[in-house]
Amino acid sequence: MSKTIVEIKNLVKKFGEFTALDGVNLTINEGEIYGFIGPNGAGKTTTIRCLLGIIKATDGDISIFKKDAWSDAVNIHKDIAYVPGDVNLWDNLTGGEVIDLFINLQGTNNKERKEELIKKFDFDPTKKCGTYSKGNRQKIALIAALTSDAKLYILDEPTSGLDPLMEKVFKECILELKKQNKTIFLSSHILSEVEELCDKISIIKDGKIIETGTMRELRHLKRTSVKVETLKPFKDLEKIKGVYNVIENGKTIEFKVDNSELGEVISFLDKYEITNLVCTPPSLEELFMTHYKGDK
Repeated sequence: MSKTIVEIKNLVKKFGEFTALDGVNLTINEGEIYGFIGPNGAGKTTTIRCLLGIIKATDGDISIFKKDAWSDAVNIHKDIAYVPGDVNLWDNLTGGEVIDLFINLQGTNNKERKEELIKKFDFDPTKKCGTYSKGNRQKIALIAALTSDAKLYILDEPTSGLDPLMEKVFKECILELKKQNKTIFLSSHILSEVEELCDKISIIKDGKIIETGTMRELRHLKRTSVKVETLKPFKDLEKIKGVYNVIENGKTIEFKVDNSELGEVISFLDKYEITNLVCTPPSLEELFMTHYKGDK
């Protein structure tokens, strides 16, 4: 049985009359990479701040390592590494000095690992922080966090400002942590990143979790895109149960179909002698936009 690392029950956070979080529930197990997606203002960062004990929940319970996230925050933080999406640093310190400061606060002294990450992220630690771009400031936080031997990594838009090459390095590092049975909570706007890395995903909208599951589970609820060519012409495909958005282009017909009806639709098409068939499951981006654009 999987060991529970993070458990959020009915989390509510209000700022005056505004309800930022409205009954959020999450369970993250040991060794899991858990994706957390939603647009700006959906409640992602507020959830993370409650997790970190930076702000106090209005209602509900949050436990990390079976400890209360608010009252036991100091002890919990000994085993947490955190990367914010917008890193603020001390302008007069060098990048290397800030990395060392963060590592020492964490109680880690793995110089070999630190140097390995500095090389991987192609980072110059000798410059003053005031001279760094956003991407380089992000590298400082990532190097410090990944050097630590934490049990839980909380990453809020961790690749913000990084170029594609550095994003690839980040993904490699995260998968290394997973092999070590570390637990990662990843909040990101980069849907391909979440889709590639995460074991489970939650979508948050207006402070509420509206969908949770693995990519396979989420896809099961949605529609597959189909592109088909047949020798014999056919009509009225859109009248078949579960078929939507039919587009005809010469001999090729494209449409979407509910996954539960896919077998029946393929059987129907087979009567017309299929010469080419491509079925594409929905990407995380398509699932995400379903909820935010009302594409039903």
